[in-house]
Amino acid sequence: MSGELAGAKGGSAAAQQAAARDKPWLFRTYSGHSSAKESNALYRSNLEKGQTGLSVAFDLPTQTGYDADHPLARGEVGKVGVPISHLGDMAQLFDGIPLEQMNTSMTINAPAAWLLALYIAAAERQGAKRADLAGTTQNDVLKEYLSRGTYIFPPSPSLRLTSDTIAFTCREVPKWNPVNVCSYHLQEAGATPVQELAYALANAQAILDTVKASGQVSDEDFPRLVGRISFFVNAGMRFITELCKMRAFTELWDDITRNRYGVEDEKYRRFRYGVQVNSLGLTEQQPENNVYRILLEMLAVTLSKNARARAVQLPAWNEALGLPRPWDQQWSLRLQQIVAYETDLLEFGDIFDGSKEIDAKVEDLKGQALAELARIDAMGGAVHAIEAGYMKQRLVEASAKRLAAIEAGEQIVVGVNKYQEAEPSPLVGQAGAIVTVSPEAEAEQIASLVAWREARDDAKVAAALKALTEAAKSDANIMEPSIQCAHAGVTTGEWGQALRDVFGEYRAPTGISGAALGAAGDITAVRQRVEEVSSALGRRIKILVGKPGLDGHSNGAEQIAVRARDAGMEVVYEGIRLTPEQIVAAARDEAVHVVGLSVLSGSHVALVTDVMALMRAEGLDDIPVVAGGIIPPADAETLKAAGVARVYTPKDYDLTAIMDQIVDLAAEGLKTAAE
Repeated sequence: MSGELAGAKGGSAAAQQAAARDKPWLFRTYSGHSSAKESNALYRSNLEKGQTGLSVAFDLPTQTGYDADHPLARGEVGKVGVPISHLGDMAQLFDGIPLEQMNTSMTINAPAAWLLALYIAAAERQGAKRADLAGTTQNDVLKEYLSRGTYIFPPSPSLRLTSDTIAFTCREVPKWNPVNVCSYHLQEAGATPVQELAYALANAQAILDTVKASGQVSDEDFPRLVGRISFFVNAGMRFITELCKMRAFTELWDDITRNRYGVEDEKYRRFRYGVQVNSLGLTEQQPENNVYRILLEMLAVTLSKNARARAVQLPAWNEALGLPRPWDQQWSLRLQQIVAYETDLLEFGDIFDGSKEIDAKVEDLKGQALAELARIDAMGGAVHAIEAGYMKQRLVEASAKRLAAIEAGEQIVVGVNKYQEAEPSPLVGQAGAIVTVSPEAEAEQIASLVAWREARDDAKVAAALKALTEAAKSDANIMEPSIQCAHAGVTTGEWGQALRDVFGEYRAPTGISGAALGAAGDITAVRQRVEEVSSALGRRIKILVGKPGLDGHSNGAEQIAVRARDAGMEVVYEGIRLTPEQIVAAARDEAVHVVGLSVLSGSHVALVTDVMALMRAEGLDDIPVVAGGIIPPADAETLKAAGVARVYTPKDYDLTAIMDQIVDLAAEGLKTAAE
């Protein structure tokens, strides 16, 4: 009896202690690939393992408003996310997952209104009410012009679409966060913590100013709307600075919402954010070390209670190698669960309050961020700063400085530029170490799309698209016509094309022309070689840097372009989203000596081999081609067999050495001509 009583008392104390703990953040993993059916199985499995929310990765055709059978979609279908071409796909994606009980984050920007419409339509098919739906659409298209490149329309109509989704959800889906203002990809594009703060907050101000000017939300409802604006941030390895950045975000947002927008209720001024830690900071070399990196980066967004993330998704340790397996995602999920449930982190208030060091760093970040915000405001705000190329140029410069510091050894990355000696890892190299998307996935998605088109009512589709177009041409909210399009069977590409016809398409500034010199150490020797080989050629070495397909992660291509320019080469770089035909035509018309192709989406085999075939057909097979990206060893061999001269992966961080090798390739052209 006494033992039972002791146990009961102990249980009571434990229960009291548990009750005092804060509720943990949402546990998510960013996932989706191949098809809606396969992604659905992955989501169900992750939820069964204790994941408490979903984070949907869409493939690039979906993110850029194309159907799977569009020419630009070749090689991209199902690679970096799940293809969603129509309501049937969206219903399949969430089959057996009650959406009124789920918190779903969708990483979608330019076509966010369309994917939200599909989500609402799928929920209505399940019998769910709009008012019960909870989740987030990223919907920060402004940062797409600066980083990831999945924009479609010019900034002004893009902001109009964002404004429409915000106003609509405020009325119809009140639990939904219609925008996740995204600094995550800004850091991936090279942003410093100050730039992350300033550019993300400038974007948020531009979005809220647009909504306010639209007149779609009353003054009475506006504070509640402000309270639904959330952020999506990145956390890098300098985790003390990153922690201070999050505290600075919290304080700056409180100030902006109170003083700029007159929000009095504290709960509507809270800085609410989700986070993924830095995927591009993961290393191909000694990839097991990435586990430590992920943990340290996570601490930056969980340790400070007053600036703690509301949702966390962690990459897998092997994402620098390719798509992670379910086991790899489970490992990252378990990391979150161990921190939340096995430590005492959630039992205390903010342990950094009153720290002189933390306070000083926060104030320093805030001061610099406010100064940068003032510069952007003086330009007319975020949209004008983007259109002028200012923000993109600053990001390219910051990225160049970071890479230069790594090359020079001033910034140590373990396993990359120091401590490179390592035992062979038992975690890599074996069959099935990374997920590969079936080559049949694209054909199967296209076949499903064709069948969907054949089975639908064409008259209903035409009527729905007409109503959508009329709404786009007027100032009517785009959401209800989009939901009706979803129910009528309209496809992603048809929705995208209807709005392209109204708003047009946009190509953002590349940011490389005015970017400051970022070379590490002495590149005099390479410059001298460029001059020597150029003299022998009779004109300056010219390199074409091309990004075939829909991959908008342009950072690597931009850094190659900037370094080649700084080494004295003539550079042709026309930005993202080019077809193989366009790249080959540019190589011919510009009479280049070397072609460099950058692909980070996993579509490298299809797209690079297409370029090689077209160059042979044009009689340009004497021009050497190099390729860079996240390219597994087997794929690298495939590309070399197709005639690619060099293959570079994230382990090849020394850009000056790469420039030297490109000069070698140009010089080999001289030998070939002489022979």
